[in-house]
Amino acid sequence: MQSSAISISPSIPLLKTRKNPSFQQHRLISFNSLPIRHSLSSNSRSLSVVSSLNEDSSFNLSRRSSRFDGLVSLPSLKKSSEDEFVVKATSLPESADSDEAPKAALSRTLELGILFGLWYIFNIYFNIYNKQVLKAFHYPVTVTVIQFAVGSVLVIFMWMFNLYKKPKVSAGQLAAIVPLAMVHTLGNLFTNMSLGKVAVSFTHTIKAMEPFFSVILSAAFLGETPTPWVVLSLLPIVGGVALASVTEASFNWAGFWSAMASNVTNQSRNVLSKKVMVKKEESMDNITLFSIITVMSFILLAPAAVFMEGVKFTPTYLEAAGVNVQQLYTRSLLAALCFHAYQQVSYMILQRVSPVTHSVGNCVKRVVVITSSVLFFKTPVSLINALGTGVALAGVFLYSRVKRIKAKPKAA
Repeated sequence: MQSSAISISPSIPLLKTRKNPSFQQHRLISFNSLPIRHSLSSNSRSLSVVSSLNEDSSFNLSRRSSRFDGLVSLPSLKKSSEDEFVVKATSLPESADSDEAPKAALSRTLELGILFGLWYIFNIYFNIYNKQVLKAFHYPVTVTVIQFAVGSVLVIFMWMFNLYKKPKVSAGQLAAIVPLAMVHTLGNLFTNMSLGKVAVSFTHTIKAMEPFFSVILSAAFLGETPTPWVVLSLLPIVGGVALASVTEASFNWAGFWSAMASNVTNQSRNVLSKKVMVKKEESMDNITLFSIITVMSFILLAPAAVFMEGVKFTPTYLEAAGVNVQQLYTRSLLAALCFHAYQQVSYMILQRVSPVTHSVGNCVKRVVVITSSVLFFKTPVSLINALGTGVALAGVFLYSRVKRIKAKPKAA
């Protein structure tokens, strides 16, 4: 029996077999009759030979024998799950991806740390400048409109110069966003009303009750039943706020109920977001949603501010009222910039971390804001008042941790 020549590729010369009596009894397979695939990559060069032979065949390429000396040098042969024989000619070391993974993780951690730092710094300066403005200018509706106006200018600037992609919003989406803009407007308005009446630390202590209203509204409108752990975590929040309120030196009912109303409206916004926006097929990211809500809030509140408080932010009126116009304008602008910046950064963080992590960060932010405002304004704080604030904030932290514990499904 005359053996046929074996040709693998144009780059390999024609090879002739040596006559071997013991080899005549075996049926040779012509490599020309087998489909051959070449696979080239940066790490290795492989030659895949697809064979219809099964493991019981007398000719198994996975067994090397000395009888094939001088024919074809077969390196490591591997059989895949689809009866494919993969012949690897060479294997180069893989690139050092493992060295780049820790660097990427470190870079993400540093970026997240910077964002959290900016979130806290912008929030601190917003509360300081905003309190200074509200002490000199007792018109919270006008102050809130100015903050939304500055935010709207920034949003439009980013859209015009493609710093952030301009959204294409349908009429149905706008109709769904209007209720969110309304409660967002009321939430920030009530917060400014409270800041104008009581100390910054007390306003934020009352606003620590946001989880309480979140649980109540979610149960009422979304049918979400809280776990026993969540209910227990609300007890120190309510008790701490009550203790702090009784011993607060700057306490008055207008500031207290304004902060409470801010809690209700802010948590109503979250409930509406889940109830209305989740059902929409066309979704948008949080920053785009916040940008649209900011512009809408300015449009909604500007006429109300003129109707309720008139045009009181003119230089003529401020000079007649004995207010330093340049100082008031500067601090109002800085407060508005910090207001928009800290909310933008908050949404950027929310896109990078889980809601639980964001809640913990928000709890820490409230501690930082309360502490910094007490130190800056030299707010008198009694031991009982500090204890109540601490208990309330500890309850908020506990709530953010136990919220992720899901209730066990009831057995049928």
